Amino acid sequence: MHYAHVAIPDDRIPTAGDALFQHALETYASETNKVISVWLDFQAEDLPFTPHPKSTTVEGIMRHQILSERRFFAEFIGTPEPPVQELLPSDTTPAGYASRLRELALNRLDFLAGQPQSWWLETTSFFDVKRQRIWIFWRRVLHTAHHRTQLTVYLRMLDKAVPSTYGPTADVTWDGADPTNTIEAASRR
Repeated sequence: MHYAHVAIPDDRIPTAGDALFQHALETYASETNKVISVWLDFQAEDLPFTPHPKSTTVEGIMRHQILSERRFFAEFIGTPEPPVQELLPSDTTPAGYASRLRELALNRLDFLAGQPQSWWLETTSFFDVKRQRIWIFWRRVLHTAHHRTQLTVYLRMLDKAVPSTYGPTADVTWDGADPTNTIEAASRR
């Protein structure tokens, strides 16, 4: 893969105390990198953009990502988090939001790396149900992907390039990129 921005390089991803959960740390870092790549393709003047009066603005989605991620990790997973009053960046530009998201993710990665299998598999509250922490973690990753996708649509609506997140896009490709857009490609083993 070729990413324009790598906020958390591979050598900054800690080693999980239990190797079974290394993939969780790597995926969380990768998903954070993808979000930041999308955020950095916006300019400050794009922050109030919304495609519809009932839709959230670009800045609203960035704020929600930071706020809801803190809630998921603090309330449902049990990671140490900064006080809410210190959560949002003072620099409310796309770069400022991206920098804060990176900082918060790095702290979480370090904490998560030290947790044993019993901690990940422990059942805890998730809103009005009980779930294992690992289940809640993956729900968070999916929630993040949802909001990242919203913003890639916003980029296209603003006639901006859409960065690569899982492979080439109409705007970003490279030698060796092999998107699955044909029956032939889908039939490969």
